[in-house]
Amino acid sequence: MDGLNRREALLGASGALLAGGQAAAATIDRVDGAGGGRRPGIILLHGADGVTQRQSYVFASNALAAQGYTVLFPHYFSGGGTAPLSEIHTRYPQWLARLKTILDEAAADPAIDPRRMALVGISLGGALALSLAAQDARIRAVVSYFGFRPRDLDGARPKAPTLILHGNADRIVPVANADSIEALLRSRGVPVEKRIYPGEGHGFGQAAQRDAATRTAAFLGRHLA
Repeated sequence: MDGLNRREALLGASGALLAGGQAAAATIDRVDGAGGGRRPGIILLHGADGVTQRQSYVFASNALAAQGYTVLFPHYFSGGGTAPLSEIHTRYPQWLARLKTILDEAAADPAIDPRRMALVGISLGGALALSLAAQDARIRAVVSYFGFRPRDLDGARPKAPTLILHGNADRIVPVANADSIEALLRSRGVPVEKRIYPGEGHGFGQAAQRDAATRTAAFLGRHLA
């Protein structure tokens, strides 16, 4: 987790989408898009702030589901809460294993097309999305919002097309992470799209949010169609 700024106690999605919300007791929030048959599935991964900004993720889930997807938002921290920076390295494999189980369950869901699944991750969730996609060929697309470069990416064989969204004023996960992830993925022949937002930090303002949402929708539409 070398890309993290160690002066910060938490990573997270504060300001990344919309504000507000309380943590929920449910393990997974789910929103199904309209229509019958098997839909593409998206797993939305929160940052180290857990589900303290749950309404932000509910809004994002509904927006994605409106585009015809089944969206799963797992609360993948045991017992809820947040993840202090000091625990991210040690607990990372545990979270990754839990998300692998959730992916297995999603692939077996009769409402989800297992050939069309994607991950959208925020901060810590972006790093986990990159790690999981590099291990599992069922993931057809990855969107990472200001995620750090995970260590396990170095020895992996990533294949999923990836969209990287980052601010050049991010003091928690420096923008060098985005450049490093892009370089590694391109060296492995992975299609990469990247947008760096001038003046944006760890969480985007409204204009950057809208642009990022538009890019995410277009990217997922191309790769999950």
